[in-house]
Amino acid sequence: MATDYPSPADALPLTGERTVPGIAQENYWFRRHEVAYLDLAHYCADAVVLEAGCGEGYGADLLAERARLVVGLDYDELTAAHVAKVYPSVRTLRGNLAALPLRSGSVDVVANLQVIEHLWDQEGFLAECRRVLRPGGRLLITTPNRITFSPGRDTPLNPFHTRELSAAEMDELLRGAGFEVEFLGGVHHGPRLRELDAALGGSIIDAQIEVAVAGLPWSDELMAAVTSVEATDFTIKRADDDDFPADASLDLVGIARA
Repeated sequence: MATDYPSPADALPLTGERTVPGIAQENYWFRRHEVAYLDLAHYCADAVVLEAGCGEGYGADLLAERARLVVGLDYDELTAAHVAKVYPSVRTLRGNLAALPLRSGSVDVVANLQVIEHLWDQEGFLAECRRVLRPGGRLLITTPNRITFSPGRDTPLNPFHTRELSAAEMDELLRGAGFEVEFLGGVHHGPRLRELDAALGGSIIDAQIEVAVAGLPWSDELMAAVTSVEATDFTIKRADDDDFPADASLDLVGIARA
């Protein structure tokens, strides 16, 4: 798998939402996203893959290690130019996810990781995913779990999100779009991250948010903990795993067949 990411000097500017590699303070969130790419990459072996909403491009580049072709699509002009420059293994397109600029039945896999929560018309987007997938093609999708990301709320806490989903809501949305759901699960902290949670007063996530909201300097302890996180410190479990219930997951992971 690809492990070489751009240096911080080459990275896109932080927006408050887009996760990029090479930034020490972003490492927890980056690794939490990276684990899904690593786990799902084998579905892209020798496949034509569309990453719908490729962001910084590190994930599309990682998938390109296995795929025959990866098309990285993003609406933002600066982002698309960055991906084209930094990741030559990715064929870059700029376009709108509401009307994917590809022929019907032209791709084997659509990857959509940490993107659908930003979209106003999620049903329309999934219809477009079905359109561009060949019969039997797969949609690989991840999104923050509404129950843990915006607890006790119907509207997202994150101002960049339009609609977050629970596991049951994701399942319903995918089936309603005509997909067969092959896998539904979630990302959880593994043993070492649970140890870091305890060492930081209960939650490495809350410790980072507290510093960011209050504008406080990072303590040496928090910085060391965050920069030490690896993708292997997370685990992905099926929704029906009693020890790792989907409603307690950090992010949801779905694999659906057209």
